[in-house]
Amino acid sequence: MSQTSRARFGIMTAPSQVDYADILRVWREADTMPQIEHAWLFDHLMPIFGDPTGPTYEGWSLLSALAAQTHRLRVGLLVTSNRFRPPAMLAKIATTVDIVSGGRLDFGIGAGSRPSHPLSRREYEAHGLPFHDFSHSVDSLAEALTVIRRLWTETEPFDFAGAHVQLTGAFGSPKPLQRPHPPIITGGRSARLLRVTAEHADLWNIPGDDIDDAAGRSTLLDRYCAEIGRDPRLSHPVDIPAGFLRPARHHSRCDRPRRRRRLRAPRPRAAEPLPCRRRPVGRRRTRHHSGIVNLRSRISSPTADRPSLSVISGRRATSRT
Repeated sequence: MSQTSRARFGIMTAPSQVDYADILRVWREADTMPQIEHAWLFDHLMPIFGDPTGPTYEGWSLLSALAAQTHRLRVGLLVTSNRFRPPAMLAKIATTVDIVSGGRLDFGIGAGSRPSHPLSRREYEAHGLPFHDFSHSVDSLAEALTVIRRLWTETEPFDFAGAHVQLTGAFGSPKPLQRPHPPIITGGRSARLLRVTAEHADLWNIPGDDIDDAAGRSTLLDRYCAEIGRDPRLSHPVDIPAGFLRPARHHSRCDRPRRRRRLRAPRPRAAEPLPCRRRPVGRRRTRHHSGIVNLRSRISSPTADRPSLSVISGRRATSRT
């Protein structure tokens, strides 16, 4: 039996090359709009677009401030870098944000930027942070997620002796408001990271605008879930950039005949859905960028409050049972 479910939309505001007051204004306005259900920041310490010496705010500090000044939106980082903070410290930070927000945190985490992204690489060197190869970062992410979940749920202190994480007498208090813990969203597309997602995550984020690639990797994630005996319907929503709230400029077809036109997303109204395409456009950041609209397709248990979705699309997703 199949059914359709409405698309879910959110905003993502890059906390870079912009003033705090502008980000706060956008989030406060989005919080009053029922069509916008979730809001996100990214996790970088230096600009990855625009002026390389421009301002960039630390993601978790800013998220806590925004969570305290909103009331309805689900909030999170899409996604936090596991390379930036020790996992036990990150668990404590995320718990604090979940409490400040009244239980609205979606915990997004990834392995960290690849060495092939030079603008991301420089922020590690500038802050004295180690930058290991991608294989190391994926393995350490798996250990970090194990530790974070235990800190959120276990009621007695524990020791942990992993290849990358070592803890003695670890204990998390207070616990997050959400029980058993905030939803864990992993971000990335590599096969190794999808294996970590299958084992540890509740939700999955894939960056980019290639629907065919997203569908193929979703199928791969299904297979990894099946291999460990996990129901794949529990594990992979996809958040895909679908348009702009305020693009800085447009390119006409005559100027750029091979470039897809950028979407201009007007303020949503209760009587009409946000415009979107089957193949959503990618992100294009500008100095005055205020946010993008994200389409969220969920795959979850058919008995849960959220519908079970399986086909990722810029418009609708159809379930299967």
